[in-house]
Amino acid sequence: KLSKAASPRRALSLHSPHPKMSAGMLRRFCTNAWGTLNAAETAAVERLCTSHRQLILDDGITDVRGEVGYGACATYLSDIDRTARCMCLPSASRAYRRSFSANYRALFPDNARLYRVDVLETSLDRHSEIWVNGDNFELSPEAMGHAEALQQAWMELIRLLDRWQSGPPCGQLEVEEDGGPPRPSRVELASALVALDVAWAQFECKYIGELIAIEEKARQLIVKAASFESQLRMTPDHLVRDGEYRDIERQLVKCIAYVNSVANFKCKGRDDLGHDILVSAKRIVREVEADRVRFGEEKAEARAAAYLLATEVVASFDAMRGYLRQASTCMERVDPHLCNNPGLVSRLVDWETSWEVGARYVRDAPLLDGICDVVSEVRAAQQVAPALTLMCEDCDVELFLVLPRMVILLFVADPGQQRANLVRNLLPHRFAEAGPKSAEEGSVPTRSCPDLIALSELYQAVLTELASVHPAAAAHAAPKEAAWQVLVKRAIKGDSDGSPKHNATDEEKLSSCPSATRRHVEDFMLGLERWSLELQRHCPQDWNQCSAVLVQCITRTMKTKTSSKKFQI
Repeated sequence: KLSKAASPRRALSLHSPHPKMSAGMLRRFCTNAWGTLNAAETAAVERLCTSHRQLILDDGITDVRGEVGYGACATYLSDIDRTARCMCLPSASRAYRRSFSANYRALFPDNARLYRVDVLETSLDRHSEIWVNGDNFELSPEAMGHAEALQQAWMELIRLLDRWQSGPPCGQLEVEEDGGPPRPSRVELASALVALDVAWAQFECKYIGELIAIEEKARQLIVKAASFESQLRMTPDHLVRDGEYRDIERQLVKCIAYVNSVANFKCKGRDDLGHDILVSAKRIVREVEADRVRFGEEKAEARAAAYLLATEVVASFDAMRGYLRQASTCMERVDPHLCNNPGLVSRLVDWETSWEVGARYVRDAPLLDGICDVVSEVRAAQQVAPALTLMCEDCDVELFLVLPRMVILLFVADPGQQRANLVRNLLPHRFAEAGPKSAEEGSVPTRSCPDLIALSELYQAVLTELASVHPAAAAHAAPKEAAWQVLVKRAIKGDSDGSPKHNATDEEKLSSCPSATRRHVEDFMLGLERWSLELQRHCPQDWNQCSAVLVQCITRTMKTKTSSKKFQI
């Protein structure tokens, strides 16, 4: 056993031709005839001393943290192995490597010495703590004891090489005339090299063994999630809505959320996105699909935005399940540091992005209705102003100036519609409770602040005035509808001092109106712009998310496409 390895001299005697001759062989080994290095061995030791001089030292300790120090140490370790082989020294048994996991067997494929810098670095650090996925693991006292023994053997070899370099050149006396230390003999060098090899093997065995155990524990996060996924997959279809199925699904969501918190370094790593988001999304998908069957596409179209966002939530969850299903067949390939698995991180990014939207919009029915209302109206506005369609398709920067204007314009046009829920959510400080909580709806009625009410009243006055004097409205069967279109175009195309510009035809038509009407329109547009800026600036993070959701729903773009990706760990 490695823990009871023979001493270096005993190890050397194992290569004697016959057991009865061992003592004699060892005595002859210690004489000048057997204890003198030959030319090839001397050259190997000289080369070893040269690589030893290239080591980067920090307070006497070998420094392998930098690229130069790492490379110098790798060369030195290679020369140690070369010198030991040149001197025909026995190596400690590496039979323990047969019990390594597949990944480590790839690093240590045979019983050769294979001195690795990372193994030495661990013994140099002498830190027993290892952090994996936010959990703290500690190497055992036995492993740390072997690390200390390896360092002692390492320093002993360095001391001998220092003596070699300070001793007389080859071919001269081994003792300097001034009484300095002699060069180390072949026996001393051989003993140091064998002792280093034995200490190295003992530490490697214990350290790698404990690393494998730690990595197995770290992978349990994926193993556990894959187990729940398997249980869901094996559940018969008629039990999909059963309480037990929901419990397993809830546990799987909890596992995914925890994995997201330790592995998703590209997003926030949220672990508070719960199962209720998935339940709400599945309910919406079922309802919209049922409406499509019963009432046709027109009924389903009204909730197209809700269907898209809910489908994103379900799709990202299904993509995560697909990853777990495939990863379970090759778990040894999963890096225990989960953030180092690009395929996993990619799916977690999709999962967190869609579920974060789901947490805010999908499970909040009134707010989701507000999104659907605004999206439907913006898509209708695209028919009035085709330029808006191009802005949405190209994600033009001008679109993000137009969107907040459109949201406020739609709100003041009809504050009683569902779109008010969206404005109330983005500007909560501009609304006050208007009465007791409704038992039927479970919500508190609210009323707009005086400034918003004033803007809404100004809108109604401008709309009425335009409907009576604007040429386009006069020729329209529904004058107020024509006046509304004028205001929509103006909101989309901006004012004459900013970007985007409105076209000459609209300007000419508006200029034909009385000056008072034009002034009222400008006053309204200035007020609209002020509220547009407040919408963007009150909570920029909320508005950025909202605008991204609106653009996604308007263009009907699915962001989750992991199901089409080639599987990658």
